[in-house]
Amino acid sequence: MNRFRQIQWKLIGKLLGMLFMVLSLAMISAAIWPVLDQEWSSGIAISGASLITFIAGLLLWIMNKRHDIKKINIKEGYLIVTLTWISMSLLGALPFFLSGSIASFTDAFFESISGFTTTGASILSDIESMPRGLLFWRSMTHWLGGMGIIVLTLAILPILGVGGMQLFVAEAPGTTPGKLHPHMKDTARRLWGIYASLTLAQTMLLMLGGMDFFHSINHAFSTMATGGFSTQNDSITSYSPYIQYVIILFMLLAGISFTMHYFLLKGQFKRLLGNEELRFYLVVIGASTLILTISVFALDHYGLEQTFRDSLFQVVAITTTTGFVTSDFLQWPGQLWIILFILMFTGGCIGSTGGGLKMLRVWTLIKNTRLEIQRLIHPMAIIPLKLDGKIIPKNIITNFMAFTLLYVMLFFAGAAIMSVYGLDFASAMGASIATLGNIGPAIGSVGPVENYAHIPTGGKWILGFFMLLGRLELFTVLLLFSPGFWKK
Repeated sequence: MNRFRQIQWKLIGKLLGMLFMVLSLAMISAAIWPVLDQEWSSGIAISGASLITFIAGLLLWIMNKRHDIKKINIKEGYLIVTLTWISMSLLGALPFFLSGSIASFTDAFFESISGFTTTGASILSDIESMPRGLLFWRSMTHWLGGMGIIVLTLAILPILGVGGMQLFVAEAPGTTPGKLHPHMKDTARRLWGIYASLTLAQTMLLMLGGMDFFHSINHAFSTMATGGFSTQNDSITSYSPYIQYVIILFMLLAGISFTMHYFLLKGQFKRLLGNEELRFYLVVIGASTLILTISVFALDHYGLEQTFRDSLFQVVAITTTTGFVTSDFLQWPGQLWIILFILMFTGGCIGSTGGGLKMLRVWTLIKNTRLEIQRLIHPMAIIPLKLDGKIIPKNIITNFMAFTLLYVMLFFAGAAIMSVYGLDFASAMGASIATLGNIGPAIGSVGPVENYAHIPTGGKWILGFFMLLGRLELFTVLLLFSPGFWKK
């Protein structure tokens, strides 16, 4: 019991209250669409859900308002982040459930946590029949979860002060990117400024291609968050080549570290060109696209431009874990979809909104394997591992190796559990990696033209947990199950 008393629960309650109130304000913004459409049932559901969220936040804040927020330690940072993501997903399910558009709370929660974790796995079979307000909220869960509502709060609530960095370390996608400013709140503001600016730019470019504002902003929300929720049943398939190329461009940008975007805006091109992870990211995408384009074109004889566009789109969508679809890649000849399945394990760059292992980890392990061979040949030689010209400490390499091993073990565990729930071998593997990697569509019965509605109730909750694990980089969540975490 003493272990639990060491945690500043009043501080956690106060911060959760603040975050809930921020979430309620974001939620109520979706109510504008029911008003415009005079679709009152969804408007009442969204407003009611927003009110419940705000009241819950206000009560938590009032109950703990006398507790001064001076310092957040690393344990409390992990707790706040994990509890926030679980709470957001539960509260975010309310608009779907209260409106009756999703009758089961399990399904509503699945859709919500899939949104906030930017997974993009859906249980909806007729998306276009959903009211616009709910579709907008669905896409907004992506956008909030992409950069992180905690990072947003750090940007607008300087009251967090000293403890802000602990939240950022626990929540930011990937390992923590380099700080852009000495003050945490200014770093968060700059990250969100870049994020919002790119979202606006994509919205405008999509509108120039003939897409209306509603669909443009929804797809921009999903793209920049590398989420994958679309407002159309066939995802991006029916849109023009121009629209598809715009989305490809912004998926590529979303998969790059936002620190790199900052350097680009500052004109620091040498830092971009010298970044090994970025080069590896582009090489993987380029090589995979080339292989698929040549293979599909040779076997199916589609038009070269369409073959290239479909190949590039699916490679970028899977690699960045966005999950949009323009082609049923499971129907490609010669089992070429296996290339995309392998790419599901890579992910975007560290510090991006993408999921997966992350390119930096994959590239570091490849380089370390090559160096191990050299060390075997020259056992007396001291050959350090360098990235971007800097020596990487052994503890970082060990961390990357442990993360990768744990990631693969969880993938197999997830596949085994899904098999118990009745999924065939391919579908079980697909559901496991698609949720752990925050990808969305996968293979088998959860492929690019299918959904997750057929997964049993228990399986959906487990897959939701896998989404949370993937979004918070495994250790943030798993640490809470370690007895050592609760020791003084």
